[in-house]
Amino acid sequence: MMRDLNLNTVCEEAACPNIGECWQKKHATVMILGDTCTRACRFCNIKTGKGNPVDPMEPDNVGIAAGKMGLNHIVITSVDRDDLPDGGADQFVKVIQKLREHAPNTTIEILTPDFRNKPGALEKVVAAKPDVFNHNLETVPRLYNHIRPGARYFHSMRLLDRVKQIDPTIFTKSGIMVGLGEAEDEVMQVMNDMRSADIDFITIGQYLQPTKKHVDVADFITPQQFDKYAARAKSKGFLHVASSPLTRSSFHAGEDFDQLKAARAEKLLRSQTKLDAPIDIAEMARLNPLNED
Repeated sequence: MMRDLNLNTVCEEAACPNIGECWQKKHATVMILGDTCTRACRFCNIKTGKGNPVDPMEPDNVGIAAGKMGLNHIVITSVDRDDLPDGGADQFVKVIQKLREHAPNTTIEILTPDFRNKPGALEKVVAAKPDVFNHNLETVPRLYNHIRPGARYFHSMRLLDRVKQIDPTIFTKSGIMVGLGEAEDEVMQVMNDMRSADIDFITIGQYLQPTKKHVDVADFITPQQFDKYAARAKSKGFLHVASSPLTRSSFHAGEDFDQLKAARAEKLLRSQTKLDAPIDIAEMARLNPLNED
């Protein structure tokens, strides 16, 4: 289906280790705006070069694919397109619109680039009201120049914070890789920064070297350390945490979305009970619009 509709997936292009499990379940993360990235992050297997012409049929094809597969939840990501005036924001909006048209019952998660130096791009995408807005920080600030030289840590953090300022009802999500040489206290500081931006969901996974030309693995993190990171993240107030060696941004995304909704509803219920105030059902519906209960 992906070949027939001329669609790319990050599952293939980024050499994700979970592709077998996800594709067996008919879960795929669609990568829009071509298969060539204008940046060259040292951890990423997606090819670098001049961006491809934007495919005008891509939004319709994504919607058709989601409708044919009967998806409950879909993840849409993209390559970085620094060559486009809006960084590809308009294509994200069109894809969201076509998904609503072709697959109205499918919830939509987007994993965007940073829209650096693209004024108005973020606001345009947020106005399209995806259900989850994900943008990955990838690593700790100290390693940015080495690992993610085209990006800026605090720009990415401000972007996620801005999403919540514009529309507090949208779930926000971000992830990092470990095993790149970061220290534990640096990971904890990233968690604190994320919570200061009111990010709902954190993912933490082991970096795996895609090819020998990519940056080496500095450490293989133990399952016990991943569990420790998960416990600390939960104690800091994230609504949901995924922390394991094979955790990736969109791994089990549909199940995670259900848990996000449930956690938000529970948090609101607890806060109103603690204040000994009557439960505002209308407010719960506003903050958790997709919870049928």
